[in-house]
Amino acid sequence: MSGTLVLVRHGQSEWNLKNLFTGWKDVELSPKGVEEAKAAGQRLKAKGLKFDLCFTSALKRAQNTLDLILGELGQTGLSIARDQALNERDYGDLTGLNKDDARKKFGEEQVHIWRRSYDVPPPGGESLKDTLARSLPYYVHMIQPHVLDGKSVLVAAHGNSLRSLIMAIEGLTPEQILKRELDTGVPIVYRLKPNSLPASVEVLA
Repeated sequence: MSGTLVLVRHGQSEWNLKNLFTGWKDVELSPKGVEEAKAAGQRLKAKGLKFDLCFTSALKRAQNTLDLILGELGQTGLSIARDQALNERDYGDLTGLNKDDARKKFGEEQVHIWRRSYDVPPPGGESLKDTLARSLPYYVHMIQPHVLDGKSVLVAAHGNSLRSLIMAIEGLTPEQILKRELDTGVPIVYRLKPNSLPASVEVLA
């Protein structure tokens, strides 16, 4: 058996709370998001999980989530790699818009296509396919080798960058991954086989 990989979407951000497209905008966690991150750490601790190294994005909502989780685990001195390859999908011209206002401006169907298609980006932004193109190589070269070497690795990132990784880890089609929702602050625990496929998946909700 290889190691353990835990993926956690950051806790609720201030812009999640306001129903705004966030993307690469660097916003803080909401008070609820702070509690979600701490709860994630408590769930991981209850499972007896300890980590060897961690990865997160270049955005503080993911970094702060990771710090809060590690605080609950009593593992504040770990090696942490931060890289924009794990950043949320860039929403381009939609960034900062309320999702309801965006539907009024561009039409319900168009916004749905931008949010839920695999390869249609919003103006000036990225599609899920674009996000995958930067996050997956980073995972394959920088994260996966540690897990296959038997280490326990924690990744705190974003809904779309993590969906990109899950698509690869679980061998999902574009249609299948588009239906996958990731709750904020909920750890997903993978035990990987030596061939990199999951031996088990557990959602700590």
